[in-house]
Amino acid sequence: MNENNQPLGESADLGAGAPESALAAAEAKAQENWNSYLRSVAELDNYRKRTEREIDNARKFAIERFAQELVTVGDALEAGISAGAATPGPAMLEGAQATLRQLHRAFEKAGIKVIDPAGQAFDPEWHEAMVAQESRDKPANTVLTVIQKGFSLNGRLLRPARVIVSKSPGDGN
Repeated sequence: MNENNQPLGESADLGAGAPESALAAAEAKAQENWNSYLRSVAELDNYRKRTEREIDNARKFAIERFAQELVTVGDALEAGISAGAATPGPAMLEGAQATLRQLHRAFEKAGIKVIDPAGQAFDPEWHEAMVAQESRDKPANTVLTVIQKGFSLNGRLLRPARVIVSKSPGDGN
């Protein structure tokens, strides 16, 4: 007899499969926990990477509204320079040109680039066609004239360049 008041042979027969099934169940549970752990680690890593991207974008584009406002200042200065060139007043013209150069340096430091596509192929991602004009000198879909320069901030379009695009003579478009 053993501790449970059972004959010695009976105890061994009844529990023979129990330790193996308990071990298999424990191993299955351990594998399930390991897989859960790996998924959690992967999710945490993805969350960290996504957060870093969002923070990086927030830093890069935090001044976007400010940059859009500065773009209109640049437009006004360019219009003033054009008007000053038509009338006498070299001092005013020189002052406006110096101010525009300073503004462009500030743009450059802030990651703002001027899009001036005169003579380049028309790109609807960066240019807005205002008029299509027949041209024998330039191939179709070439920027003939820039009506208003465009601007980008760290590679993202702030405002497309507004342009006149060439078309083939006799083209109905």
